[in-house]
Amino acid sequence: CCLLSPPPEDQGASPVNGPSVGSYRSSGKRKVHTKKKKGTITANVAGTKYEIVRIVINEMDFIKTRDEDETANLIWNDSAVQHEKIAELRNYQRINHFPGMGEICRKDCLARNMSKMIKCQPQEYSFIPKTWIFPAEYTQFQNYVKELRRKRKQKTFIVKPANGAMGHGISLIRNCEKLPAQEHFIVQEYLDKPFLMEGYKFDLRIYILVTSCDPLRIFLYNDGLVRMGTEKYHAPSEANLSQLYMHLTNYSVNKHNENFERDETVDKGSKRSISWFTEFLRINDYDVAKFWGDVSELVVKTLIVAEPHVLHAYRMCRPGQPPGSDSVCFEVLGFDIILDRKLKPWLLEINRAPSFGTDQKIDYDVKKGVLLNALKLLNIRASDKKRNLAQQKAEAQRRLYGHGSTKKLSAASSDWEKQRHTLERRREELKERLAQVRKQISREEHEKQHLGNYRRIYPPDDKLLLEKYESLLSAAFQTFLAGRAASLQKEMNNPLKRMKEEDILDLLEQCELDDEKLMGKSSRQRGPKVGEREIKVSQRVSFPPNSLSAVFSTGRMHWKPPIKSLKTSPAPSASPTLSGPIRRSISCPRSISSLSSPSEVRALSTKPSPTVPIATPLVRPSSATLRSHSLSRSGSAHRVPHSNSLGTIHSNIGDPLINLRSKEQEAELVRQTLAALTAMKIRLPGKTEEEAEAVLDEILDNWKYHKPKVASYWLVKLDSTKQRKVLDIVRTNIRSALQRIWREPDVESLHLYRLFNRVFNRLLWSHGQGLWNCFSNTGSSWETIFSKSSEVVSPQELQCCRRLVQLCRDCLLVVYKFVSESRGSLTGLSPEWDDTR
Repeated sequence: CCLLSPPPEDQGASPVNGPSVGSYRSSGKRKVHTKKKKGTITANVAGTKYEIVRIVINEMDFIKTRDEDETANLIWNDSAVQHEKIAELRNYQRINHFPGMGEICRKDCLARNMSKMIKCQPQEYSFIPKTWIFPAEYTQFQNYVKELRRKRKQKTFIVKPANGAMGHGISLIRNCEKLPAQEHFIVQEYLDKPFLMEGYKFDLRIYILVTSCDPLRIFLYNDGLVRMGTEKYHAPSEANLSQLYMHLTNYSVNKHNENFERDETVDKGSKRSISWFTEFLRINDYDVAKFWGDVSELVVKTLIVAEPHVLHAYRMCRPGQPPGSDSVCFEVLGFDIILDRKLKPWLLEINRAPSFGTDQKIDYDVKKGVLLNALKLLNIRASDKKRNLAQQKAEAQRRLYGHGSTKKLSAASSDWEKQRHTLERRREELKERLAQVRKQISREEHEKQHLGNYRRIYPPDDKLLLEKYESLLSAAFQTFLAGRAASLQKEMNNPLKRMKEEDILDLLEQCELDDEKLMGKSSRQRGPKVGEREIKVSQRVSFPPNSLSAVFSTGRMHWKPPIKSLKTSPAPSASPTLSGPIRRSISCPRSISSLSSPSEVRALSTKPSPTVPIATPLVRPSSATLRSHSLSRSGSAHRVPHSNSLGTIHSNIGDPLINLRSKEQEAELVRQTLAALTAMKIRLPGKTEEEAEAVLDEILDNWKYHKPKVASYWLVKLDSTKQRKVLDIVRTNIRSALQRIWREPDVESLHLYRLFNRVFNRLLWSHGQGLWNCFSNTGSSWETIFSKSSEVVSPQELQCCRRLVQLCRDCLLVVYKFVSESRGSLTGLSPEWDDTR
């Protein structure tokens, strides 16, 4: 093993103020490893020229390997690596670059991809100056200049090489006719009103850590560098366009100026820390929280643009890796951001290989923290290599002996065997996904404990902000996939990707129940599902196509993706950790399962029963009981104000507050929730509350007439996405009510909301059959999901769930009635559909 020894000029060195011969270095003797011990973490840093990387590797107790060693746990390269190298990595290894990140790190690629997002999301992507790529957009640029000249406006433009760095080749122009039409570079509008500090222009170097692209996880380092110009700033004019020390803030440019100050005090010098700048803003009464919120949004939105490209390139390099598995790639990016006079951040460029040179003490302090905290977050363990080799051996044995794989069907297989085979494939895939979700939970716990000076900005803790980002991410994927092969679109979308642990466990329990029923029926043909006969009869009824999608086409609605059927999904090999009975982890309270016998149903009915009855198709409860009030614009549906800091605050103190509530307080809050649910109604667009009430009464009074039509609409016409949208009307309002009553923005941590989620999932079970069963007195009731729960469900909580089911039923009937009357036309569509309240 090669020794990790200091270079000759480092031996016996002591700390100095200002630059040393090579770089600023720490004091004291460095640890020297004489041999590679068993169970140590190895690092290959042959690809870096920066001494600070070796210092951090040494401080982390990693062992430096030979330069040609390709089996190290960590591989560090200053420049981007070939895709072939990433493809050859073993699962336990980590390398510091993602494939495809050049789509935002090259200036021309960044401009091209940003322009696509600006076309579909102009409001969200207003943080990059107008940019033209030459020679392709030469004509568009000249037309823009002509328009400015017609308006008698004069603007300055900055010309940059498409793939340049360190300020090389940058110039400012005002006479645009001199630009060559055939050379390859980019032209940007120059921001001539920057935020100045002591009269100097400056930019910020923000360090960003991306630990995974599948799923995307982004961390922002709370410190960085403020890089100032070295000549007092004046607005650009013909006389000063060539004075780059005034207009450019690149350190590599300004360090050559005689005015460059290498002062090591906190508040002096041409290079300062962002922590000092944050304090400067606070002292001068600027909104620091808004400033960091704007910077975080800029970073996340930019990486959202890159995510489809990076994810596709990563999956091409790592085929066969299940989504959510440990990423072999990570990346430390340097975002260069400039502030205008109003303190709005503007993106200049992104460096995928930011300099880790340490010419000054401030460089050493900041960059060492960036690297040290990043490696701690990655959680590289010595046991990963041994575990990976064991998994490879076990997988080879399974392939050799056929263990854990489902039996292949022959052409003569019976329907019963095909159904068993489908169930087995579904079960194996769910088990595999469950293992990945639990690994992700463990990974998140480690991140929370080892953030250091990083903070996670994606996924954010603020649920409203997360919905906004997911909408942008969906738009980015649609832009990326436009015109591409259907096979790629299928590969990039995974229906199980967003499922939570409890959702997967619910589906596994349903698989077990279906398997028990199937085994009990032997090979006899299964009877028709509830409502199936009515569906066949009513398929002749004409319904307007896509009418529901038209109703829900407003941009202000954010829907979670549906849980799609798994029948056609390929069956991966079973996870060795899930070969036994499926158990819920501590993070997933068991509060839902299915009854397997009628006696258990009767046992449940002996529990204390709430006063609100469950509706049946023939005996209709009174309208006052079922629909006493509305999901309307009354006080029960106020939205929580948008706040970037809201989720961050409650992520730290939310759970302790919940635990501090007494049982009496919990019961009182549940009682208030029940009152709020009882006070809700479903509104029908274009009608008053009384008219909507009369419509629902008419449907239930003439149920025999409406039943086949409702069944056809809900079970046949709507796919799983639109079915979920119908129930999300109720979910959104109930979520808002819980936030208001419980004073808890993160309602997902509430026991009552978890119960509601189980009910929603049950209603959507089997392509909507769960909700349809609530219109019938046959089939299993949704209440059976609580029968085997280890958690206690109080009578009031059960009553809240019953009211939720009634609201979902009413919502379906209202949507059915609205669509059948509109007949696919938007004529007379009420603007009230713009608001889910």
